[in-house]
This record gives sequence, C-alpha cells and structure tokens, in this order.
Amino acid sequence: MGKESKLKTPDWILEGYDSKEDYEKAKGVSKKKSSGKVFKIRKCPECGSDNVGVVLTGEEGKGGEWECHKCKWIGRDVDEKELSEDEFMKYLDEKGEKID
Repeated sequence: MGKESKLKTPDWILEGYDSKEDYEKAKGVSKKKSSGKVFKIRKCPECGSDNVGVVLTGEEGKGGEWECHKCKWIGRDVDEKELSEDEFMKYLDEKGEKID
C-alpha cells in the first residue's frame, strides 16, 4: 500500500496568529479579486517600454530573466501592472495600437 498523507498544521497557527485573516494581513497577502477580465502589462524598469520578453537560456524552469527589446536591458525585476478591460483599452488607444 501507498504512504498515507498526513495533515499539516497551517502556518498561521504555527506562527501564533488568532486567525488566517490576521496572518495574511501581517504578511501583506491580498486576495482582492477584480471583477471582469484582468490584463497584465510588463514594462522595462529602465526605459518604460512594454516591448519585453522572457530570456530563454539555460535549464528549463531556471531562467526567469527578462529582456527589453528596445534598450537591451536584462534582469529579473520587470515592472508589472494589472489593468481592467477599460483601462487596457484606454492604454491601447494611447499607444496607438489597432483594435479589431
């Protein structure tokens, strides 16, 4: 027979918090859900361009580096924003993208 899994005591209890909500508040965890679709935009921290992509080198799953195609910046901490559908459409209009 296989090994039976055991229950694990939640971290919030192990660290002495009274409730899961108190633990998440202390740790800065936010579970705020947006209604509707959410769009993510990644921008270069150097030049602000949104023309960034993942660098595909090395072992699979070990990368995590980003490259700006405009200024050739390479790094891990790319700026990421979450926009609602209306904000995203406004962003595309300002950028001059064609919407079909």
